Amino acid sequence: MKYKKPILIVLGEPNSVFSEILFKVLNKLNKKNLTYPIILIGSQNLIAAQLSILKIKPHFKILDLNNFKIKKLSNKIYLADVKYNFKKPFEKISSKSKKYISNCFKKGFDYLKENKSEILINGPVSKKYFLNNKYPGVTEYVYNEFGEKISKKPVMLIFNKLLSVSPITTHIPLKNVNKNINQNTLKENIYKVHNFYKRRFKITPKIAVLGLNPHCETSSKLNEETLIIKPVIRKLKKLNIRVSGPFSADTFFLKKNIKNYNSVIGMYHDQILTPFKTLFGFDAANITLGLPFLRISVDHGPNENMMGKNLSSTESLENIFNFIKSIK
Repeated sequence: MKYKKPILIVLGEPNSVFSEILFKVLNKLNKKNLTYPIILIGSQNLIAAQLSILKIKPHFKILDLNNFKIKKLSNKIYLADVKYNFKKPFEKISSKSKKYISNCFKKGFDYLKENKSEILINGPVSKKYFLNNKYPGVTEYVYNEFGEKISKKPVMLIFNKLLSVSPITTHIPLKNVNKNINQNTLKENIYKVHNFYKRRFKITPKIAVLGLNPHCETSSKLNEETLIIKPVIRKLKKLNIRVSGPFSADTFFLKKNIKNYNSVIGMYHDQILTPFKTLFGFDAANITLGLPFLRISVDHGPNENMMGKNLSSTESLENIFNFIKSIK
């Protein structure tokens, strides 16, 4: 069964490579038969100016999100215009774009709350200027709008069709990792990854859990592996969840090990993202679990140094649309 509901795309930081990547991918999709409408949220004038420099021709219809009926949308690409004042098509990233990005997200959030679309894709933003230390990442920013009423924390899943990884802690300093790991957090993370595969792919996934400490041990027996990880795994196995571990992180990502699993749960961001990106590069989609919809983002930042050069890889965004094509 093909995915058919509208997909929302918030363009994110205006001074980035995302407009180049997005319209390269959309122009490819346009040549095929779309099975769903795509609604872009961003500045029409900025898109036109940037794509003129890049010599990319956009194809979309203007859409007023405040005055339309979802049933009348055909399987085409639409743009909901958000005003943005700029001097040059590509400028240095600064706090100037913060209000514009907020307005784009707000328009998207309002739509999601009213129309129950299942997928939100967002372009990259500058954590320094947009999030301004209020949230560790966009995962937490979006989750604050929707997720607090649903569960205690967002779950980040970096998805590739061969393997996905999910950190228990996300964008926090390494010194705070052990303070933020507990049985409830680990259990909730495993549950959400398990349910994601069950719902979207109709399979019962095999999940591996990494330890926190080198070789999963310390001089004391009262470590995280003994007190937190092993008890959770024992409990979940009794519920027929296919979870194993804890495994030592230094050797787990050998090919002979990862081929046996669908997903790997790690204790902190770089513990699993470093080996994952070494294996798959940017062939991945960043998915937030625990929301009433799937929030997905490209697995890279604004990449200010590559703006306007027409040389950016479309791999991560293409992987997102391939993922959408595969879900049920």
